[in-house]
Amino acid sequence: MTSAQATEVRREPFEPSGAGSAIERWTLRCGPLEASVLNLGATLHTLTAPDRAGTPAQLLLSTEELGTLLGPARHFGATVGRYANRIAGSRITLDGVDHPLLPTGHGVTLHGGPDGFANRMWESEQVPGGVRLRLHSPDGDQGFPGGLDVTVTYTLDAGALTIAYHAVTSHPTVVNLTNHAYFNLAGEGSGDVLGHLLTLDADAYTPVDDRQIPFGPFEPVAGTPFDFTTARPVGKGIHEDHPQLRGPRGYDHNWVLRERPADGTPGRAALLEDPVSGRTLEVLTTEPGVQVYTANHLAGTVTGLAGVPYAQYAGIALETQHHPDSPHQPSYPSTELRPGQEFRSTTVLRLGTV
Repeated sequence: MTSAQATEVRREPFEPSGAGSAIERWTLRCGPLEASVLNLGATLHTLTAPDRAGTPAQLLLSTEELGTLLGPARHFGATVGRYANRIAGSRITLDGVDHPLLPTGHGVTLHGGPDGFANRMWESEQVPGGVRLRLHSPDGDQGFPGGLDVTVTYTLDAGALTIAYHAVTSHPTVVNLTNHAYFNLAGEGSGDVLGHLLTLDADAYTPVDDRQIPFGPFEPVAGTPFDFTTARPVGKGIHEDHPQLRGPRGYDHNWVLRERPADGTPGRAALLEDPVSGRTLEVLTTEPGVQVYTANHLAGTVTGLAGVPYAQYAGIALETQHHPDSPHQPSYPSTELRPGQEFRSTTVLRLGTV
């Protein structure tokens, strides 16, 4: 038997001088895979993997420009919270008490509010095989009740990057955490992802109104552009004249995953494949949903690490999470967290080739 490869963990300033010197970059390397994590936003900053010929490429939409990371790219790879996705009306009610939330526009609170977790500086420490990041979100932060203590742990082995979330609260609240990385398996800056093949382990999705808020029952994907139950190109149905695709100009929807394993281990949510490079990304999660976003609104305002401005469809986000607006949807799995309870969630990004 051969022993498992050890993961090298390295810590350095994001920028040696200036405002970026307070930001730390953690680099994890194991075998052919490398990932880097910033303590700004607990952000997955880069992810490098080889193609079928063994040639490595960096697979995440990303930038080194601090001002861009704090502006138009602030959700690129970031940990999104306290509540990922949208909450209608910018308010929640818990135990009969109404809690107004800070709005982000269009009648919703998106990704935890205007100053969500993606903007925060997290404490960080090395753990075996990776890095753990910690954040305290005080009671009333962005309107959410309860002081929330959150950890996000990234660990890398020779085949996968695992992201493990944990949170506890001082008062009843709602929690929904995800990572907002955009993937391009051909390599960032190489063009669009419309030719990537996508499979989703989901037979239904949540149709949304013009605010991207779910309405009505889950909708079966069969016979619609939302049917990725078998592998098909991301771009095959993206321009179809379907009422759910006209507003967002592409996919920005939550798929309802098939039942997760009973033992609490992550089950498969998605498989993304690039036929040209042969790279594959298998996403496994304990979460009940995955939001697929095809970077519909990128318009060249962010220039990536390869020096190429990111245009529409330059990447695809596969955000494992609870369903949008769950606090107002009693039929959905609950996102409530109460004192004495622990929020735990795990997502695995398994990289390979075909």
